[in-house]
Amino acid sequence: MSPALPARSTLFGPSLVVTGLFCQETGASIAVMLFPAVGPAGIVALRLVFSAIILCAVARPSLRGRRPIAWYTAIAFGLVLTGMNLFFYLALDRLPLGTTVTIELLGPLTLSVVAERRWMNLVWAGLALVGVVLLGGSATHLDPLGVAFTLVAAAFWAGYILLSKATGRHFAGIQGLAVAMVAGSVVTVPIALATTGSRLFGPHVLIAGLGIALLSSVAPYALEMTALRRTPAATFAILLALAPAVAAAAGFFILGQTMTIHDVFGIVAVICASIGAVCTPPGKPGGRQKA
Repeated sequence: MSPALPARSTLFGPSLVVTGLFCQETGASIAVMLFPAVGPAGIVALRLVFSAIILCAVARPSLRGRRPIAWYTAIAFGLVLTGMNLFFYLALDRLPLGTTVTIELLGPLTLSVVAERRWMNLVWAGLALVGVVLLGGSATHLDPLGVAFTLVAAAFWAGYILLSKATGRHFAGIQGLAVAMVAGSVVTVPIALATTGSRLFGPHVLIAGLGIALLSSVAPYALEMTALRRTPAATFAILLALAPAVAAAAGFFILGQTMTIHDVFGIVAVICASIGAVCTPPGKPGGRQKA
């Protein structure tokens, strides 16, 4: 029998995942504070442009010898990535951070129910629905348009998962992600310029945009890639399901956003549903379970 791994070694991978989550939600908090200056579209443009520059410098994607399907897939990935971020920030402009991240988690959770055929996943989907109803509280508790934006972002997140896998079949490492970031930048920059004008180039805006890109895209991706080499896939997925709790904490400590008892129970319900979907054993071929 092999000796047990030291606690320091077994905790290193999970600590990287949690650190990545805190980076991501801190970046989202900074984005909220920047909304009055450049709005959601400006934030998305800054995040994608700076992320594209950094990832292209690191990955140096090869442009030769690619089949058309590779480019179509990467561009589609970039468009879905853009939609996911744009509607996420549009929702953040109307809803608390913890609530937005919780509802958005319905995207991958729904994909898991559709992709696999196993009755237990319907239980987890029902629990997630209960969580979202609790988040709604009273009829006037949440901005309806903000909820709609979040649900669109959730749908884009499901598409992001599918296209991320497809892009990975055509590009090595992070090359496909770098190309997707470039494609997203090409789409969002004209929109941002039309809505914000020269404010997009303010020194404090550019510095904040670089920080958002590093915190929300570059750092989490690097930490998660490192963690995946040291953490079982199931453990990794469970840790990612804690994102709503981390987002709620960031919203409270950084943005001063408070939560009702209904919100807390709603977030806990969605987290439990996500963890349950991850831990449910895969069904038989042709079955239906989680992504």
